[in-house]
Amino acid sequence: MLSIREEDLSKLFNTFEQLYSGLARHYGGSGLGLAISKKLIELHGGNIQVESKFGEGSTFSFTLPINMKKYPLPV
Repeated sequence: MLSIREEDLSKLFNTFEQLYSGLARHYGGSGLGLAISKKLIELHGGNIQVESKFGEGSTFSFTLPINMKKYPLPV
């Protein structure tokens, strides 16, 4: 289970940020995945959020706008 302390949430999407170095070594993280994801989502006009309860887990979600004129829903 991966959970993030509230005081660390503001650093989570920083480039090359590794909150807990032991986990990064264990899983081979570089600190780029969430930073790149955030940039891509924002380039498409969306946003990404994270909710975390330390010791319980974390939930990540994102929204992306859809151009309804270009991709209309079938009726």
